[in-house]
This record gives sequence, structure tokens and C-alpha cells, in this order.
Amino acid sequence: YFGKYEVYRVMHIITHSINITGQFVFSLCLECPPIGLETLKIDDFQLHASSTKRYGLGAHRGRLNIQAGLYEDDLYDGAWCAGRDDPLQWLEVDARRLTRFTGVVTQGRSSLWSSDWVTSYKVMISNDSHTWITLKNDSADLIFSANREKEIPVRNIFPLPVVARYIRVNPRSWFYGGSICMRAEILGCPLPDPNNYYHRRNEVITTDDLDFRHHSYKEMRQLMKVVNEMCPNITRIYNIGKSQNGLKLYAIEISDNPGEHKVGEPEFRYTAGAHGNEVLGRELLLLLMQFMCLEYLSGNQRIRHLVEETRIHLLPSVNPDGYEKAFEAGSELSGWSLGRWTNDGIDIHHNFPDLNSVLWEAEAKKWIPRKMFNHHIPTPEWYLSNNASVALETRALIAWMEKMPFVLGGNLQGGELVVTFPYDRTRSQGVTREQTPTPDDHVFRWLAFSYASTHRLMTDASRRVCHTEDFAKEDGTINGASWHTAAGSMNDFSYLHTNCFELSMYVGCDKFPHESELPEEWENNRESLLVFMEQVHRGIKGVVRDLQGRGIANAIISVEGIGHDVRTAADGDYWRLLNPGEYRVTARAEGYSLTTKKCEVGYAIGASRCDFTIGRSNLFRIREIMEKYNKQPIRLPARQLQAQRPRERRVGT
Repeated sequence: YFGKYEVYRVMHIITHSINITGQFVFSLCLECPPIGLETLKIDDFQLHASSTKRYGLGAHRGRLNIQAGLYEDDLYDGAWCAGRDDPLQWLEVDARRLTRFTGVVTQGRSSLWSSDWVTSYKVMISNDSHTWITLKNDSADLIFSANREKEIPVRNIFPLPVVARYIRVNPRSWFYGGSICMRAEILGCPLPDPNNYYHRRNEVITTDDLDFRHHSYKEMRQLMKVVNEMCPNITRIYNIGKSQNGLKLYAIEISDNPGEHKVGEPEFRYTAGAHGNEVLGRELLLLLMQFMCLEYLSGNQRIRHLVEETRIHLLPSVNPDGYEKAFEAGSELSGWSLGRWTNDGIDIHHNFPDLNSVLWEAEAKKWIPRKMFNHHIPTPEWYLSNNASVALETRALIAWMEKMPFVLGGNLQGGELVVTFPYDRTRSQGVTREQTPTPDDHVFRWLAFSYASTHRLMTDASRRVCHTEDFAKEDGTINGASWHTAAGSMNDFSYLHTNCFELSMYVGCDKFPHESELPEEWENNRESLLVFMEQVHRGIKGVVRDLQGRGIANAIISVEGIGHDVRTAADGDYWRLLNPGEYRVTARAEGYSLTTKKCEVGYAIGASRCDFTIGRSNLFRIREIMEKYNKQPIRLPARQLQAQRPRERRVGT
């Protein structure tokens, strides 16, 4: 018994493992998962080293895929580096329980400025951290070949599994001109120990009966089909386009009227996998669609209400080409960037037109609102040309975003634990980090906090930082531009080009966790995923109609004091995300008189109704009459003219 939800692939052969006393132990040969250096299951106190160059290069930084800060300061550097370069150095891990160790994965130092990696090493094991046994090949010590450069992980599987509590990696050679620096992960299966306090304290168990594994493109498509067949009345599968390699970008709709937009019902979207190697978000959306289907069938009132009052769209793999590359390498060997980009080398999340510059230039020239609106900013012509460096996947996303009247969206990413909100680009030229709020900053902060505060770890002040930033101090949220500036992000484009408020959820430190970690990651994110969806019902909603009761499309909804408007959908319905309070709201449309009223937003979930009826403006009526008569003066009938002339003479006298 290796843990109820841990998934191991048995190689169907019987072999032997050896414990530290030299006795052979009859066992199944299993491919064991990582014990948790990268996922932070192994805490800093479980990592030790023979020596350290400085604190920022201590043993606690020797974790697979850990990233250095841009300036590599003393606190956050990109590896463990030994204080001396000699064959007596080692990195040690205390598993805190007997573990069947099966292998080691290593990387060099994450650094823009240094080239440091280990080229070979020995492995030693111990049960008391005093007596150590070196793994041997017959009578000689085993020497494992390690890295040839600093980023690509190298995995070494032991000839036989070994059982121990402590394990050391002892570098024997390193890159010429560099130093002994290493990032590592240990592969191992913990042995059963019901009395182990550390294991019981950290154990997270899920009760959801879902498909907890990584899915290839074909398997993803099959799983979506299974969900659709289980819940045909509330789901619909469709695709929004194709990838560079011709793979369809599949989405699933969850609604009580799939395929139809109901007047007054908001539309929500989750996307994942824009960076193909950030796999956790993809699997979370596949788990979410299973969960919602099963809970709907079981009568869960919360899920039923969400499905019946919201049109939900889940797009689990925006970049399937990149995912296939990462999937082929596997969770431990894909590194930090393999599969991140599209097949033609484009970062989808930052491949959208930079509308921030267009807006800010117009504001500087005082063109708003006379010459340009503060919302629905059009896409520049150069971006639409065939020669523009725009991925097929990005074009498909934009067409989808323009077609559907989305109100709220979240894109799931990986490698951190934080929620970011617009703007993602700094307003000051040449500044890499700067608080750059939108006019809806207070709303965005609430939306971000709604996800972060219900996540199991994001706001935990005692948790270890993933890489270099302690986001828990900021309640697990941050303005995108104050983290790092990025032009043309999906979040900024969505806000400036459509009605949709879009945020990024970085859902885990490990971009591509081993599938044995998926149940715990699901528990970490499940409540957050649901709570964030429910926020689409916060604020005001309504329909803008003419005097005959017909919905008016493309009417503008303005809120006094907020310099960003939204527009009505095709049927005249609109949704405006707002925090609790009282607002003066104005509805206007071309050819109609404007109308203003007070709308109140309460604290309970459920948007406040705020409908508008607007009539034709006098100017529009005049234009309509002039167009009817081809802009010629209106010729009155002769009798009407004769009746007017005496009156005109009387007025003249």
C-alpha cells in the first residue's frame, strides 16, 4: 500500500530492492513519483548541504526548476551551490520516513549570468544521517552521468530501488570554469507508517471520484466526450479554431440551454494551457467539467444554480501543440520552458495587440470621449494583416472573445501561487515594475481576492515562496504591471477590447506536477474555481430597450466615477461588474436620448436588476425625416401653406 491516490505504473516484473544493511528485500519494481522538492512538500528544514556559497545559494534553493530572481540577490538565487569546489560536497534530503528511493533528477543553476552545473555524481543513503552507504555497481561505486547544460533536467534511475530515510547526492565533476551548483528532485515511494506525524500532518485526501491523471490530446478529447454523454442536457462540445499543427481547440459549454444565449444570463469562461508546459490548469479544467457534471446529476444545489443561471465555457488546452511536447518529455523532464510556446515560437498570452498604448495616447491628446471611446478599442489594422506575427491560436481566441458576450474570465497558468489582474503593462516608458491600475481597480482586486482567499495555500503567510516573490504578503494577489511589465497580454486586451474582465490564476509552484499530485492540487483549487465563477453574478445587470420594448444592441452603459464603459449584447442585455454600493448609471445609444438612474449593489451574490428604456433623440428624428426626403426642404401642401400665410402676416404686423 503506497497511498490511496498515488498512481504508479507497475513494470510487470519482479525484482529486488536492497536496504541499507545490505539485505535484499523482495518487492515490486515501481516507477516512483517525486517526493516533493519541486512541489514544496519537502520543506526547507529537510534539506541540508556540506557547505554553501551564501544563503541565497543554500540547500533550500536546490529544488528542481526553482527560478532565480532577475538580479540574483542574496535571498533568492537559482540553485544550491557548494562553498568549495571539491568531491567532498553533498546535498542531503531527509524524507522523515523510510522511503523506497528509485532515482534522481538534476539540473544546473538557474542564472542569466553564470554557467554552473554538475556533470557526474554519486548517491549515498542512510537511516541515521551518520552511517552512509554509497550505491554500488558490483564492488565499485556507481557514478551517474549528470547535466551537459544548466536547464534541461537529466533523470537517473537506480539499478535497484533502495530503502532508507536519508539520501545524499555527492557531485564528482562539474562544468569546467563553473562551480558545484545543483537543482534536484528525488524519486521515491514512502513506505507505510501510520505513526508518522509528518506524513499525517501534510496528507490531503479528496473524496471526489474523478479521473486524476495527465491526458494526451486524444485522451482529453475522449474525456470531454464522456462528460458530454453523461450530461447531454447541460453540455455541448465545440471548437474555436485550430492550432499551427492542425489540432482543434476544443471547448465545452455547461449550461441548462447549451448552444443558446439566454437574455439576462451572463457568460463566463475559463481557459488554460496558453503556455503548453503549464499543465496543471489544463487538468484542473478537465476535473472541473467532470465534477460539475457529476454534482449536477447528484442534485448539488450550488452547482445546479450555477449551471442554470450562468453559461459557462471551459477551454482546457489553448496551446495543444506545446502541450504535446511537454507531455512527451514527462513531468520531471520537461523543464521550465519545453512546450511553452506555439509550434511557430509565439507566446500566446502576450500575443495580443497592445491597446494600452492606443488608449493612453488618446487620453494624453484629450481625445476621449470626443474622438475615441474608453472601451471596445478596435484592433489596429497592422495586427489584422497576414504578415503580422500572430499565432493561429491567438486569432482563434480573439474571434471567440468577440463572438461571445463574456462578462468574466480566468486563464489558468502555472509556476507560481498568485492571482494577477490588469493592467499588465506599465504606463511609464522603460519601467519594468510599476503599479498600473485600471479604472476598475477595486473590482479587480476583489475578483482576485475571491480566488486567492479560497485557495488552500495562496494566502497562507507561513507557506514557503515558490521562487522569489512572497505573494502571501499581498493576500495572494498582485497587479500584473507591478510584478513584471508585459505588453499585449490577454488580460489587458480582454478589458480594453471587450466587456470581459479577465484575470490570471497561477495555480501551483510546479508547472507540470506528477499525476500523483493531482488529487491534492484539485483540493487546493476546487473551491476557488467555483467561487470565482460565482463572481460573474456580482454588480448590476439589465436590458436596454426602446419605447416599443425592443432590445437595443451596442448601447453604452456608463458608471459615474469609473472611466470605463461596457456595451449591451445583441439582445440589449448587459452586465456590469461592481462592488457593493450605490451608483449613478447612464445608458446611451446612437440615435437615442440618454437616461440616468441610481442602481444599488448589495453584498449578497446576485446582480441587481437595472433596466433602461430610452427613446429616439430629437436630432435622430430630424435626420430620419431629412433622409426620408433626401435631405430636401419639406414641401407642405398648398392649403396648409395658405393657412400659414395669414398667420405669418399677423405675426409680422
